[in-house]
Amino acid sequence: MDDDRRKKLVNLGAEALADALLELAKQNDRAEAIIVRMLASPKENIRRIKARIAAVKRSRRFVTRRESFALAQKLETLLEDIRASVTDPETGLRLVAAFYDADEGALGNSDDSDGDIGDVYRITARDLFVEYAKRHPDPTWPAELAFELNQVDDYGVRDSLIHAAAEYLPKPDLRAMTDRLQAAVDDASDESERCRRLLLLESLAQQAGDAKLYEKTALDDSESPPDESVILDIASVHLASGDAQTALAWIKKTPPEHSFLESSRNRLLLDIYEGLGDTAKQTEVAWRLFRQHRCAKTLEKLLSLIGEERRDEILLREITSILSEPHISVTDVQFLMELGRIDEAETYLLRRADALNGNMYESLLPLAKEMETAGRPLAASMIYRALLNSILQNARTTAYPSGARHLRKLDELADSISDWNGFCDHATYVAELRRFHYRKTSFWSRYGG
Repeated sequence: MDDDRRKKLVNLGAEALADALLELAKQNDRAEAIIVRMLASPKENIRRIKARIAAVKRSRRFVTRRESFALAQKLETLLEDIRASVTDPETGLRLVAAFYDADEGALGNSDDSDGDIGDVYRITARDLFVEYAKRHPDPTWPAELAFELNQVDDYGVRDSLIHAAAEYLPKPDLRAMTDRLQAAVDDASDESERCRRLLLLESLAQQAGDAKLYEKTALDDSESPPDESVILDIASVHLASGDAQTALAWIKKTPPEHSFLESSRNRLLLDIYEGLGDTAKQTEVAWRLFRQHRCAKTLEKLLSLIGEERRDEILLREITSILSEPHISVTDVQFLMELGRIDEAETYLLRRADALNGNMYESLLPLAKEMETAGRPLAASMIYRALLNSILQNARTTAYPSGARHLRKLDELADSISDWNGFCDHATYVAELRRFHYRKTSFWSRYGG
């Protein structure tokens, strides 16, 4: 399709395209930047880019939260200008480094609560730095540049260059940067700076596959004794470096169950036992994972260990178990839906509709849509009611637009329901809503609108 449109545009002729581009540039800063870049020489483009970076660096005007997205867009355009104008990797790296050096002008006087400006540095600028660094003939030069930029990081955006070091540095240069940063930790001016450098060192050790250094650094940077997350990270790095036995020794230092990281622990254990070739232990862990979170992925992993021929047996037993449990589990409903067991999923949900927690928006809304698509309007309605009840009961005014959409969806679904299966019908439900929440006029005005 794009090729066809391109041919048609070419046929319009240069004059028509030039007029259209100039008209577009009046309305769009990016189009204006493209025209300026196309008409300038390479040297003029570099001078212009340097001037724009200098203007960012000098800026002291306060940028409100509402204005922050517009500033982020301007910074994105500046980086696009560098990418399109500069092919020489060293020149490109110097310009990106100058862009990072201007972070105080962009972030020092901005309300970046939404993170839009910071993300330009953490993501777009980092990616451009990596792009140029990969093409530089001497990897020690971009390594030096990234290291020097990270001597100061007042706004927490320059560390992304270190976290991405493995993308542009060969192993020897990555190791050299690690050694240099290790020395810099000891030279830190205060405890805060020492902690920042330790975190960077952890990242480099992980990227370099140096499990022993990562272990030492992580322990230096944590409380004593280390918490469970630190232990799991250490075990994970040992496993990634090929030492499953040491990884197992570390993971045994964590509580085996009833932990908020239990699922993460079991997933790591599964990989460790695979590395050790212990199928029996793998199977034991796979069962635990499946029972903790029934889904197609954990089922397939379990069947890969115990045999595909046991699929029907496992499914019959698990579905029976799910339907007999008194409490409600959204993941179990989703599991039944994944298996195509729509009747069982609907029955399970309707029997436990009173227990639906409308605060679980992220899980319930997709499930409501799935039930609607599957032609189960009553089950979908019970979920939408739970979501709406939560919004109104908690008086979450920012969610009133969503609540109004839910109620309009309930209006629509009601037309498809002939048997309410013991639940109050839609008219009764809405009457009760109006009785209990009649003071929430902003909600009702949105619904009416």
